[in-house]
Amino acid sequence: MTAPAIWLLISIGSAAVFGLAGWWMKVSQMRGGSSTSLLLGLYATGTAGFLFQCVADGSWTDALGWKAWVAGAVVGAGSAWGNVVFMQALRYGPASLTSPITNLNIVLVVAMSVWIYGEPLGGWEAAGIVLLLAAAVLIALRRSEPLSIGDRRWFLYTGAAVVLFSFRNGGLKVTSELGLPSSSVLLTGYFLSLLWFAAAALKERSGRKTGSAAPQFSADEWSIGLRLGLLAGLFSYGGLQLYAWALETGKAGIAAPIFATNSLVVAAGSILLYRERLTRLQWLAFACLLAGLFVIKL
Repeated sequence: MTAPAIWLLISIGSAAVFGLAGWWMKVSQMRGGSSTSLLLGLYATGTAGFLFQCVADGSWTDALGWKAWVAGAVVGAGSAWGNVVFMQALRYGPASLTSPITNLNIVLVVAMSVWIYGEPLGGWEAAGIVLLLAAAVLIALRRSEPLSIGDRRWFLYTGAAVVLFSFRNGGLKVTSELGLPSSSVLLTGYFLSLLWFAAAALKERSGRKTGSAAPQFSADEWSIGLRLGLLAGLFSYGGLQLYAWALETGKAGIAAPIFATNSLVVAAGSILLYRERLTRLQWLAFACLLAGLFVIKL
């Protein structure tokens, strides 16, 4: 198998594996799990995964340097704060509009790869990227949900989510160009995110014990979120590590749009296990995914 075919398979694998992290997050939501304990568990096992990766590839010494911590802070903020502001955006606007617009952060990554790092982009590759972006946008659309925006704060949170997720998805390309091992950057990023959500979890648990605030989640809901979050973190680690390898060995302008289609894994799981029916637009999203991958290989 040729080198281009290998990094393309790695890109597809990154979307599939990271999509499984999103799937377990959906399962937690369906079972009423706590979002705080979910993210705490996700970043706990994710941090453990990247620590193992650093020891395995010998990059743990790089994780001790200030460059890895600065880069990790940027990538980690893109991951953790991106999730936080995205959830806030969902409070003030419809998911069927919020998710597609947030996915457009990939456009910024593609533009950076082509204009700043000079990655060549052929006609077939550009067509494939457009199809992949269409898949990422169409999968979240719901005709039954009104698309009106009643609160201006939605624009602020959605815009912040686009920028922050660009830091995560594009930041790994920048650190790769700077020669920083991806595993060390992701280790520091996930560790800082773990500290953030550990503080949030401690505050929530303390409020429940003292009665100073009404408990948002029961003990069972907390346990469900934590257990499924720990599981999701393993796939989050695996997916992001594969994505980082794809960026190092291939074209970020193609790897990033492929990675953005990870939400289709959640849709597929919903069909198989929760018997959810996809809309015509979502079936079109799957068709765009397959067509995009086919065109890119031409």
